[in-house]
Amino acid sequence: MRVSKLHFMRTLKRQTQRTALFRVAILLASLVALSSACSSGQTQPSRPSASSEKSTVTTLPHTQAAPIAVLEREGDAYRVPDPLPSTQPGTLLAATPPRRSKTFEGASRIELLYVSSTQTGQPVAVSGTLLTPPGTAPEGGWPVASWGHGTTGVADLCAPSTTENLFYNEYAQQVRALLSTGYAVAASDYIGLATPGPHSYSVGIDLGNALADIVPAARSANPNLSTTWFAIGHSEGGQAALFATRSAARHPELQLAATVAIAPTSSLGSALPAIIAGGLPADVVYGLYLLVGLSTVDPSVTLERFSGPAAAPHFDLLTQSGCLLDAFPEFETEKADQVFTISPPEMTKISELLATVGNPDQEPTVGPLLLVQGEDDQDIPAGITELLSQHLQELGVDVTLRLYPDLGHDGVLGPSTCETLDWLAEHGGPAPVDCVAEPTDMS
Repeated sequence: MRVSKLHFMRTLKRQTQRTALFRVAILLASLVALSSACSSGQTQPSRPSASSEKSTVTTLPHTQAAPIAVLEREGDAYRVPDPLPSTQPGTLLAATPPRRSKTFEGASRIELLYVSSTQTGQPVAVSGTLLTPPGTAPEGGWPVASWGHGTTGVADLCAPSTTENLFYNEYAQQVRALLSTGYAVAASDYIGLATPGPHSYSVGIDLGNALADIVPAARSANPNLSTTWFAIGHSEGGQAALFATRSAARHPELQLAATVAIAPTSSLGSALPAIIAGGLPADVVYGLYLLVGLSTVDPSVTLERFSGPAAAPHFDLLTQSGCLLDAFPEFETEKADQVFTISPPEMTKISELLATVGNPDQEPTVGPLLLVQGEDDQDIPAGITELLSQHLQELGVDVTLRLYPDLGHDGVLGPSTCETLDWLAEHGGPAPVDCVAEPTDMS
């Protein structure tokens, strides 16, 4: 059982989200726009480092296709070569030795570093995790599920690869289901988490590139992986999966078979006005993260410029020393007008920029798409995803939308797993055996 402080934080967060985001949904309906902040709506677990897991698992023989550098960490971040030895997206730069993971039921686990690029084409190093099922690979190799995580934070220590459970127990639960079905799982940290520079939070091309580029890097680390892959993500990771369908063209030797986006971020053009109107801490932290993400696109958009007196004392916590729910309690008594200082003309400019770099439905996604959505989602209201589905269908996308009554943003993950695996099997993935839908692990 968690300590009472964390239990209080989880309970308070859920209560404030339900109240604030209901008001937000009403506001956006009147504006004929929909929006929401995106996150994993559960208590952030303790963050044991990946190295702490290494001490409890068995080191395995290398299975890399070619010798590469050993990936090492320095503080909260990984050591990155400077300059990068290659600018080709998907190039594997370094990896840790393979080891058995108890958290993932005996799967082989490595952390890896690979080349990706930003929306401007700037080459960058990105970190991530590769998990491979135990046992012998099937003929043609393990199909790859490129997994996109939801909001963890924007500081280096919020990178999922630095934790045993990929940051949230609910995500470990999802990944275990994929592994047991016969997928290898490549889980990107995204640009700027545990690697140099700010995390480009909600910048769609950056997210999509990171999700697509980890697949060839993973295949370089383990030759027993298939050329067939699937993009799967939740919340911010759902947005990443949608953008990854277009980034997949960077790797024509690989085949993206299908995509699953679970409660994906969209309709970002009205996010900040909605967050400020809600004015509760469950919203404002996400709004601050959006400013951090936009700073990677437009250097004039900074926390310092658009934050008010209530945010200034917490810049280090927001960007360096804390993650999502570390920051949350610091804003529980603050009003939004003390957290943000954005004039109406500036808000218009920022909102247009957010829509331009973040909305995943400005052009068609590629390949079959499953959208999974809880009807009781207070982070990404169902209407937002229904609107996304409508827009993509109008663009000619093969979209399947599945709505789950009485389930929220995170609660939809567990109960939808078996039906999601069945849908993936219909589109070239391995068939699940004796899959039993379980409640989401919110511990």
